[in-house]
Amino acid sequence: MPVTNPRELGLLSDCESCFGLCCVALPFSASADFATDKDAGRPCHNLRDDFRCSIHTRLRESGFPGCTVFDCFGAGQKVSQVTFEGRSWREAPQTARQMYTVFPVMRQLHELLWYLAEALTLEAARPVHDALRSALAETEQMTRQSADALERLDVAAHRAEVNTLLLRASELARAGLDGKERRGADLIGARLKGADLRGANLRGAYLIGADLRGADLRRADLIGADLRGADLSGADLTDAIFLTQAQLNAAAGDTATRLPATLARPAHWADGAGKTASRNRPSRADQPPGGRSGNGPSGNGRSGNGRSGNGRRTRGTGRRR
Repeated sequence: MPVTNPRELGLLSDCESCFGLCCVALPFSASADFATDKDAGRPCHNLRDDFRCSIHTRLRESGFPGCTVFDCFGAGQKVSQVTFEGRSWREAPQTARQMYTVFPVMRQLHELLWYLAEALTLEAARPVHDALRSALAETEQMTRQSADALERLDVAAHRAEVNTLLLRASELARAGLDGKERRGADLIGARLKGADLRGANLRGAYLIGADLRGADLRRADLIGADLRGADLSGADLTDAIFLTQAQLNAAAGDTATRLPATLARPAHWADGAGKTASRNRPSRADQPPGGRSGNGPSGNGRSGNGRSGNGRRTRGTGRRR
């Protein structure tokens, strides 16, 4: 049986083992998510010499909430410690360009591993488990390739192949629920309080600032859905499909929000910061260049964390690089 535990697959961010790649390799634009502009390949001015963030404990208050919701799915430490064998871009400046190029590729592969591992836990998707296992093994093997090979990899083509399997797994898992078909729907600011969205196809849907208080999202497919500023207070997401920590971190919620056992309740929900986020709702204009995360399984090149199309950072562990 293949490993499906995210920790065993190395899909949980370990910022202490990373060379701050999300803070250097990726660009961001001044917006509701970031207080300033930063070009790709230029270290964030908050990045310290030890690759840690000087404002990690106050990112939201300092105007960088986008940093708190991004998830690299463990790609940062894989590139740092495996692909480049523990030599940082500061130690070996000649590797910087390639390291920055490989990081978003690795991030996409790791995100695919996350979804494939989850799909293998769906009992109803058993008819495609063999194909899912093969895809997981192939993707894992890709992550072990050299930097040169990763730089040449046609990750978009691989995403498209994997997406076919993930979509089929989702269809099998949602069969018989007559869920609503809202794939890629514009639901920005939508009033969906108490809505019955069981088994809904919300892949890639824009749910920015949506009122989902008390909504039933059990068995809904949320891959690539943009939940920035959405209010999930009292909502039931206990067995939502392909929901990630980054999506939860970008939303608002409360102690009554029901979550899958594999995901954690964001710390800012408890202190009311989530409500503030929902009042300061971001719009499409606030998205950094490239859209959301660019992983492709959603069918529109987004992953739902509200960050860049080349995949950016996470603080899901509560630690800084």
